[in-house]
Amino acid sequence: FIAQRAELSRTQSATLIALGNVTVDGRREKASYRPEAGERVRVEIPAVEKREISGEDIPLTIVYEDGALLVVDKPAGMVVHPAPGQWSGTLVNALLHHCGDSLSGIGGARRPGIVHRIDKDTSGLLVVAKTDRAHQGLAAQFEDHSAHRSYLAVIHGVPSASDPRLVGLRGVGFEPGGVLRIATQLDRHPTDRQRQAVATQGGRHAVTRVRVMESFGTPPAVSLAECRLETGRTHQIRVHMAYAGHPLIGDQTYGGRRRAPAKALGADAAAAADAFPRQALHAATLGFAHPLSGAAMRFESVLPPDLAGLIAALRR
Repeated sequence: FIAQRAELSRTQSATLIALGNVTVDGRREKASYRPEAGERVRVEIPAVEKREISGEDIPLTIVYEDGALLVVDKPAGMVVHPAPGQWSGTLVNALLHHCGDSLSGIGGARRPGIVHRIDKDTSGLLVVAKTDRAHQGLAAQFEDHSAHRSYLAVIHGVPSASDPRLVGLRGVGFEPGGVLRIATQLDRHPTDRQRQAVATQGGRHAVTRVRVMESFGTPPAVSLAECRLETGRTHQIRVHMAYAGHPLIGDQTYGGRRRAPAKALGADAAAAADAFPRQALHAATLGFAHPLSGAAMRFESVLPPDLAGLIAALRR
């Protein structure tokens, strides 16, 4: 419908839908949605940016590459794509130097090949498309939640089914095996547009599953948790964990000024947790079907030295 009425290609139309530039009577819908008579479909086409994004010789850790895609292990501190305030030193700048012109153009000039992203201060795996066909195939897997993404996080406290506050919290429950499931709507914070927040109305559906792998302290006061994404919203894990009362160690945006208890952990471990300079979050596992061959692909990333050092301090 959009391709016909707005005189755009189907690829351009799908991209605008994925980026949130299309609404149906004010709400977002998937590309597969069938418009009905009387509904108002609004399409916002971004203005063309004149700024040139150039390649830069920045080292990359590439764990897999073929003619259709590559998987990158991004370090903490690297921004994924250029934006106002940081037009250089990003993953996109590095990719343009490494790949030249062989990157998908669906994401536009500022996001060539970028299928999904992780925060600047989150380390770990993400997949990049080299062709438009690969981009479409990968984007479809992220949209229908068939791609597998799990993160390792160090969090305050230990989520427990016996915690009465969690039992009564909207959208929070426990599944077999003690897996914490958080299902809420996420939207921009009403007063701080740089943050996300759990919303009671509107927003986008988000589901995170959390499994405690190890706990630290006597009594336990900090946990190493595996967080598996069913959906992939902006800051999803960080917002959900803070909402559940278990924010990430080092998360200044969503964790507030919460400090690790020295009495439970010991002075050295508590100091290491309080001094950790970023959110303790690592995209550890990424799985998807190859968009051309259909072959199952799965990649794992070891913890970076800073996060491994924090966990070692907590164990001591």
